[in-house]
Amino acid sequence: MWSRIREIIRKEFLQVAREPRMRVVLVVPPVLQLILFGYAVSLDLDNARIAWMDQDGTPQSRELGASLELSPYLTIAARPRDGRQVQELLDRGEVLAAVRVDPGFARDLLRGLPAEVQVLVDGANSNTASLAAQYASEVVAAFGRRIQREQTARQPLARGLVTPVSLSLPGVAAESRVWFNPDLRSRNYFVPGVIVNILMLVTMSLTSLAVVREKEIGTLEQLMVTPLRPVELMIGKTVPFALIGLFDLVLVTSLALAIFHIPFRGSALVLLASGVCYLMTTLGAGLFISTVSHTQQQAMMASFFFTMPAFMLSGFAFPIRNMPEWIQYLTYLNPLRYFVEIVRGVFLRGSGADVLWPQMTALFAFGLLILLFSASRFHKRLD
Repeated sequence: MWSRIREIIRKEFLQVAREPRMRVVLVVPPVLQLILFGYAVSLDLDNARIAWMDQDGTPQSRELGASLELSPYLTIAARPRDGRQVQELLDRGEVLAAVRVDPGFARDLLRGLPAEVQVLVDGANSNTASLAAQYASEVVAAFGRRIQREQTARQPLARGLVTPVSLSLPGVAAESRVWFNPDLRSRNYFVPGVIVNILMLVTMSLTSLAVVREKEIGTLEQLMVTPLRPVELMIGKTVPFALIGLFDLVLVTSLALAIFHIPFRGSALVLLASGVCYLMTTLGAGLFISTVSHTQQQAMMASFFFTMPAFMLSGFAFPIRNMPEWIQYLTYLNPLRYFVEIVRGVFLRGSGADVLWPQMTALFAFGLLILLFSASRFHKRLD
């Protein structure tokens, strides 16, 4: 039995090595996806272009404008004189936001009255718009706190006191501390998730095409007259692609650490064990696709219809908690969800098996069920 399985595995590796397209598929798509998601796909907003409209023209308003210019996240790209120019800048997409100070700004500050600053945001891109508004609002808030401290420090002198008195005012100060990703770099969030997508695309497509290709070129008829049993043929077809998937897992992880310097705080053994459980689901899905497809084009289309919904519902790009409640329950049937949580937990949080065991258990259960179901449909015969 094992000698027959060994020969099937050897045959698959030789076939992969002989075909140039297969060699390209093993290396180029993983590396290309990693580079694209690492460099091109980013939610970070640096040097956001804003417009500064100062209709007060006082030292206080100019000081606020200087604070905006000193922000590392904002760049004053235009200084419009009226509202019409602001609208034109936003309509043409030349700026993401506009900060406007109306006349009377300094007067209200000196009198201790609330001084208003208007922030106009281009909402065509909700993510960048919210970030630009947040950065501008933080600068304005910091400016307001500084003015308030200066006015508070001048109050004792205004009352005729010779020596400045330090006033202790009650209040609550909130300090934020970001764990696991202190710099809030979206690259650290996306790149580990690329591993999930790469393993699914490579192993599922290769496994589904392996059997269908045997049907198209007629070699499946030759395998039918051999002593091979269906289970032996199935193992021989899946083991090579499982090893290829593990190779891609190590390759992409190494490139993520070497090129993008993604933090890896967890255990490599936990990641490897979870990867094996995940490969059970992708290989099983590939086998199932091969049983319902007659041509390689059908197999590729079936793989596409499986991967897209699984990718969208995995939490890779869109938080599951933001989805409708009934879709959130649907994501529990998606194996990609569990592997995404495991990969990000191992990379960023340094979580171990004591924390990730529910996801690992669910992933193993899904992999076993999918693989057994696909094996039951896999027959050594022509449909």
